[in-house]
Amino acid sequence: MTKATLHLILMLTLTFSTGIVDAVGYLGYDKVFTGNMTGNVVILGMGLAGAEGIPVLRPLLAFAGFMLGAVLAGRILKPTGKGEWTGRTTTVMGIVAGGCFGLTGLVMAVDPSQNHTAGTVTTSVLALVMGMQAAAARKVGVADVTTVVVTSTMVGLASESRLAGGSGDKWPRRILAIACILLGALVGALTLMVNLWLGVLLTAIIIGAVAVLGHCTRHRV
Repeated sequence: MTKATLHLILMLTLTFSTGIVDAVGYLGYDKVFTGNMTGNVVILGMGLAGAEGIPVLRPLLAFAGFMLGAVLAGRILKPTGKGEWTGRTTTVMGIVAGGCFGLTGLVMAVDPSQNHTAGTVTTSVLALVMGMQAAAARKVGVADVTTVVVTSTMVGLASESRLAGGSGDKWPRRILAIACILLGALVGALTLMVNLWLGVLLTAIIIGAVAVLGHCTRHRV
């Protein structure tokens, strides 16, 4: 298996984990997306307009946290080349996994549905580490798999398909990216039937595994 194929699998796995945390955030934490900032910005706009039942504080903090996370990861990864998984990439992904494990402990100790502050901290920090993950994925640079959004992937799938007169050569990875975030959301919603912490823990395990496997691909061709 080539390094490019391994990177594709790892990025698809991270896309799956994004579906989990976004489902947990939206359904379990007052309509907050922590990975998909497009949805989060839309929610924030509706909230600022005074739409009934739409939050403002948590989406705003999540947006700020995501941006901060992307900045931090960008600084860490600045010396690395595009398309490479380096020790710095592993460091960033390790921080992301560690942050999710820490949040799992917080949610186990304090019920965010009963403690507003704990819920706000959880969504804000989740957004921060997801911003770091997204920046790392961008640096690895697998085409059509950003790990946090599939809108552009869907556009590419349709506009470059054979039906549209294109080659349709990248349709398998595009379909897989869409399917991964869909299945992740399904799994995330199901974890809420057990407890709020389960989805966060599952995300931590997945990202931790990706960090280890990615580290092992560094010298592959």
